[in-house]
Parts: sequence; structure tokens; C-alpha cells
Amino acid sequence: MIFLSPFMTMTTNRVLAASEPTVTEVGQEILTSGAILKKYVWKSIRNNKEITTNGNVVEVDLTNPLVKLDVMSGTNNQFTKKQSVLGMTKETGAVAGINGDFYNTQAEGVPMGPEIANGQLMATPPYLPGFYTFALSKDNIPIVDLFTFQGHVMAKDGAQFTLGGINKTYYWFEPNDEHSHIDAMFMYTNAWGQSDRSNDGTTVPTEVLVQNGIIKQIAENTIIDMIAPADGYILRASGLAADFVMKHLKVGDPLIADYQVLPQDSSKTYDTTKFKMMIGGHTIMVDEGQPTEFSREVASLCCTRSRTAIGYSKDQKYAYLITVDNAGDSKGLTMTELQQFMIKVGVWKGMNLDGGGSTQMAARPLGEVSPIVANKLETGVQRKVVNGVGVYSLAPKGQVKGLFIQAPTMLFVNEKAALGVRGYDEYYNPIEATEKVPATWSVSNDAGSFTDNIFTPNKPGIAQVNASSGTGKQTVSIEVAGRDQIASLKINMPNMVLSQGGSYNLPVIATTKTGKTREIPAESIQWEVLGMKAEVKQGVLTVNDLAGASQAQVIARYDGYSTMLTIGIGKDQVWYDLDKTDVMTMAKGKPDSVGSSVYIKQDATKNHYLELNYDFTQGTGTKWAYADLDAGIQIEGQPQFMKLRVNGDESLNALKTEIRDSAGGVFYVELAPILNWKGWRTVSEDLSNYNFKYPITVRSVYVVSEEIGQDERAAKGKVEIDDITFTYKSPLSIPSKNAVNLTINKTAVSVNGKNMVLEQAPVIVQGNTLIPIRFVTDALGGTVRWDEKERKVTVIRGDKLIDLWIDHPDLIINGQRVTAEVAPKIMSNVTVVPLRVLSENLGWKVTWDEKTQQITLQ
Repeated sequence: MIFLSPFMTMTTNRVLAASEPTVTEVGQEILTSGAILKKYVWKSIRNNKEITTNGNVVEVDLTNPLVKLDVMSGTNNQFTKKQSVLGMTKETGAVAGINGDFYNTQAEGVPMGPEIANGQLMATPPYLPGFYTFALSKDNIPIVDLFTFQGHVMAKDGAQFTLGGINKTYYWFEPNDEHSHIDAMFMYTNAWGQSDRSNDGTTVPTEVLVQNGIIKQIAENTIIDMIAPADGYILRASGLAADFVMKHLKVGDPLIADYQVLPQDSSKTYDTTKFKMMIGGHTIMVDEGQPTEFSREVASLCCTRSRTAIGYSKDQKYAYLITVDNAGDSKGLTMTELQQFMIKVGVWKGMNLDGGGSTQMAARPLGEVSPIVANKLETGVQRKVVNGVGVYSLAPKGQVKGLFIQAPTMLFVNEKAALGVRGYDEYYNPIEATEKVPATWSVSNDAGSFTDNIFTPNKPGIAQVNASSGTGKQTVSIEVAGRDQIASLKINMPNMVLSQGGSYNLPVIATTKTGKTREIPAESIQWEVLGMKAEVKQGVLTVNDLAGASQAQVIARYDGYSTMLTIGIGKDQVWYDLDKTDVMTMAKGKPDSVGSSVYIKQDATKNHYLELNYDFTQGTGTKWAYADLDAGIQIEGQPQFMKLRVNGDESLNALKTEIRDSAGGVFYVELAPILNWKGWRTVSEDLSNYNFKYPITVRSVYVVSEEIGQDERAAKGKVEIDDITFTYKSPLSIPSKNAVNLTINKTAVSVNGKNMVLEQAPVIVQGNTLIPIRFVTDALGGTVRWDEKERKVTVIRGDKLIDLWIDHPDLIINGQRVTAEVAPKIMSNVTVVPLRVLSENLGWKVTWDEKTQQITLQ
């Protein structure tokens, strides 16, 4: 989206080709007859590092009569009623869609450029240089070009007045920064979905209602409080245009409106009245398969962002709907990089569409009835936008072509999974549920059982699942992960600190030897808690009593495969609680144009909290709204976590805190990178990531709107803050530092200088030293468990857990599978294990004396 202001001027920049990247197609899926979704990965060097960016391209065959491109608009095909791309795609029945034109975020929510949808003119081009448009002619020939508008109304007495446009919001002409609606007349149709028509306070409207070519009402210096009727329109006039209305127009008189969209280049002869669709954009990106000069300034679109673009092939047979992602491991593209990407995926001529947080692609998976979001969203939310480009199937129902079994690629033993069958016809459109024949299910090799379509695997390995529906049959292989299939297991809660009475989700993530990664269902995990009174139910750890605990250990087991998480005990100290603590708080805005205020509020439970209001509507650049806290209050000790309760406002702004340390260092700590929620939520930050010189002082909590992408975030709002708390983590206990001296093939041993006798001497087998595990572990600190049924030894020492199986070389060390050169053995009824594996993973220091054959363990 874009916010055009009087301060923005047009510049033309010569585009330089970026360093040569690679673009690789990594997958494709047919959406419908004539439309394919292709997945690409861009790789390039940025700041001396290789980066990757994921791209999505819907390729539409414009010569295929069974598919069409058209424009989707807002909600119910009306402007001012924005909607997400997925919402528009579902509402209009499209099989795919991308977001479309730029728009003024401070106005009603209408496209900056022109729009023709289903052959109907819904909006006209602005009188602004460099705004390109994508269109399809009556013969389905794609066009990327510059367009303008001409129009006027003629009164009964023959007087005429120029029309400024149809369904346009206010903007500023370039380069003179004149307001578009001063002394101007604009037409608004029923596509404009509200009765307020571009009233920003700069002009006073006089409005005229026209139905079937007859003037029905004139409202001098005010609005007509209705949406324009389907058989007419409303004129909005101001200044000289309003004078024309009052002088020449009368209720009951006929009024002629004559207008047309024209190419800016008068030598071109497009018949725009027969265009099938048209959507506005921004700068041209590619011309004749080469990067071209930008027709608009792109400084405001700088940096690496998500991007949306549209273009067509050299032979004019294909249109390309393009998105690239700036989320997670996908690092977005600059505008010049986007040019290269477009060229590499086949664009001969193309332009950019609205990007950043607006970038969205929806697509209907093959065989599915409904579309889904097909790209990774930059802000994590589906932004409501003004319009988009949709892909539509015109195909009739056809014969069944294929079936898919809908099943996960990986399951766990005894995990129940609902499987389904989806089908598609010869035109690659889904077979509706009412047309499906119920599927018959079976599984080969007695690998599980079915109850209706619910599959429950009963053993590890590969389950061959079969489905038949009518004449169609399909088989799918499902990996069922057991202990022998797992390469690693971890409890995915790093840097956790426990508090009395707290509850914590403990997701357990398994990765198989084949590289598949999934969270194990909570009901499949067996839990054990050491060091405190607590319980784990359905993957949630509830702390009942921490009395006397210095640390806790949580062990998760699946099919005999174990992992352990050692957790520090935390002590919470509430620092900012307006029910109990009085901390002076003041409001401040930066720069001076920013409005900021703070208030103490009370909810229905009489709990007091802080309300921070901000107004970023004025000025330019990055903007901050602060709740400044008493700078003289130092935080005790060295807290590891800072957390607070925040009632978000879905503004997409960021929430940060400024902390200063005793050395004068200033740290800007991000509490919430994106305020994308409403309602109270606890946010926290691990302060151990910062190199503080303690003690520290919290100077402020503040909302910030960075300059880049500012038009995509709310300019006014409020956040509510309560219970700023610091958590202090107790240090983890360190195992005892004893020393054990052993000699190969001798039972004599000393522990801290005290002589003792072993039942089994250390031995060397295949070049590996084996030692008696229980004696050594007891001597150096730790516990040993024996499982007779599995012939398994479990060693726990400090934050390490090791599982070993007799005569099996694989060991599990804190959830990671490791293979030893020699398997553990039983000698003289004593378990002996490889020294090297233990010493490397338990933190033992090993000293070897070749002459005496003596081993010292510390």
C-alpha cells in the first residue's frame, strides 16, 4: 500500500542489475486447467552471506478458454470494504489470487489506480505520472502500460464540467502538490461502498444524485447520505465544481456523463471499452525481458520486503502472478532483485503491485474445494486490502481423473489419524463431496487398523495404506516412527525458568532418520519429573511445589527413546504493579509531532493498569510513543527474564523497552516485534542475551513505528500494560568433582585417594576402553538405572541423560542418537560401557598414562 502526501515527489532512477542470482523451480501443482502454481527458490549473496527467498508464481495460460483472469474487489465487490486475499478468493470462487493495487491507508480503502472487473469500469486512473496498469484486451492479449482518463458532464443548457475521475479518493497532483478534489468534480457509483465520499476536511462537498440520466437530488455544501444506486451515480463537487452545479443543474433535468479511459500514448489504439479486466499498480519493472528504469520513486519501497508483481511472457500467451516472501528463512527481495526474479521466471513485461505486509497469495490445492494461504505472510496476519487479481475456472464438470489420499507423511505408534480421499476431474477441478463415493480403507502388512477412516498404526516402520473410491484406487506410504526410526528427540522449551504454580507447554519434537520432523502427540509421551513436585498432563507441566528445589529435570520418553530438559528454578519479582507499586510514569512522543499520553485505568475486577495512547498521524520518519518510568529506580540483582502483561491493539507496531546499565550503556529490548493481537497476553524477553553491566534501570516502555512499511501499520491506537516482572534464575547445580584412578585389566581402583576393588576390571576391546558404568558413575556423581526387560542402562548426571542398550552400539544422549564403535557389554555380571562416549558427553576429563596403563577420570 502507499500513502501519497504533498511531500512525495517523483524521481526516475536508473536500475543497475544485481549480482547474478540463481532461481530454481522446486515444485509445481496444477490449480485448474490452464493455471499452475510454481514454487521457486532464489539464492544470492547479500552482505557476504548466501540468502534464500521463496517465490510463488501462478502461471496462467491466456490461450486456454477454460481459465480467466479478473479483478477481485473488497467485500461484495465494493470499495471501502477491504478484505484479505483469501477472503476475496473464497467469496468470488477463484482458484487462486494475489493482492493488487496500492492504496492510501489514511483514506477509505480504494485503489490508487484504475480497475475494470468483469468488463465493468469501477475506477479510473489518477492524474499521476508513472503509475502502470495491467490489463487484458477483448482478445485476452495482456497489456502493461500507462493510462489516463478523460470525462465531463453536460447539463441541459449545454454547459460542461470536467470529471476528475470515478470512485477516487483524494490525492495530490505531482509535481505541484495540489489537492485532487479542490475545485473538482468526481463520480461515485455503487461500487463505492459507503455514503462518505472522500471527505478529508480539505474541501466542502456539494453532491448530486443522478438516476437513469435524470438529476434526482442536489445537496448544497453537504453529502447525500446513501450509497449510489445501481442505476445511477452521485457526483461530488467542490469549489468551482460546486458553483457549476448550483448554476447549471436542476432537479428533474437530464444530465449526460461522457468519459473514457485512454492510453497516455495517443499513438496507441487500445479499445478500453472492451477490456476484460484492468488493475493498477506502481512502477514498471521489466520491459522486453530486461530490467527497466523505475517509473516511480522506489525509496519508500526500499530494503528487502515481501513483494507482489504481475507480468506476461514474450509470446503474450502466459500471465504471471508473483509473490516473494520476507518471513522466517525467506529473506525477501529488493526492488532490483525483484526485477531479476521476474525475468528468470519468464516475465517479458511486468510491473509491481502492493507489497510488504499486503503481499498475499491464495491457491486451491489440487482436489480441494477451498483455497488456502499459499505464501508466508510478512506480518503473520492476513491484511485486508482493496483488491486483487483472481484466477477463475470456466471448465465444466469432467470425468474423474485422479485420487489423492489425504494423510500425514509421518505418524507415531498408536496415534489416531483421520484419513481422507480427494479427487479431481479431467480439468483438474475438485470432485465435490456430494459426488464422492465413500472410500474403502485397508492397510498392508498388519501395520495398523481402521475404524471407518480413522487409522491407528500399531508398529513402527512403513505402513502401506490403500483407499478405493468407485473405480479409483490409491496407495500411500506413511512412515510410522518408533525408537529405531528416530534420530533425535528434544523438549522444545529453551531458556525456561520455573515459578511456583506456573504452567508450561512442553512440545516434544522428533526428527526421524529420513529427515522428517514433527511434534509428537502429547498423549504418546511418558513423562517423569525430578527435583520438584510437579506433573505433566497432555504436554503441560504444572508446578505444584518448588520448596527446597534448586533445579528440576523433566524426562520425556517415546517408545523407549528418552530426552531430558534441565530447568532452573525462577523467582518472580513484580516491579511495576499499579495496585501495589507507585512508579512515576510520564508520556513522551518523538519526534515532537507524535502524540502520546498515559492514563491509569481500572477494569471490572478493580485491577489497575497503564494505558499508553499514541498518535503517529503527523510528521515523517520513525515515530515513538513512550511511557517514561522513574529513572531513579534500579532493578535488583541480575534478572534473567523481563515479562509483562500487554493488551495488544493489532496495530502491527512494535513494543520495546529501553534499559540502561550501570556503565551507561543503552539497550533497546524488543518485547513484541509485531503487536498483532487483541486481548491480554504475557510477553517476555530473555535478558541474558544482552551484555548488561548490572544493576540495570528500566527507562521506558514504548510503541515504535519504523519508517519502512509505516503506511502498513495503524497510525493511532493504544496498548495497555500491567505487572512488569523480573525473573531471577537459580544457578544449575554442578556435579561433584571427584577423581577416579583405574588400571587396564586390574580390579584395584582409588577414589579421591581411597583404595577400593572392582568386580570387573577395565578392558580394551577393539581399541576401545570399556569401564564398569555403575561404580564410576557413583564415584563421579550421578545415578544409574537398569531396565531388565529392555536390557537398558540409563545414566543421569547433571543436565545429561544417556540411554545405553547391552550389545547395541546406538546410545541416546539427551535425545540425540550417537553410535559407538563398541557396544556396551556385560562382563562378570557387571555392565561395562565405552569410556570415550561417556567422557565426551558427561564432561569428564580423562588422562591416560600409556606406561602404567592407568586412566584418571575427573
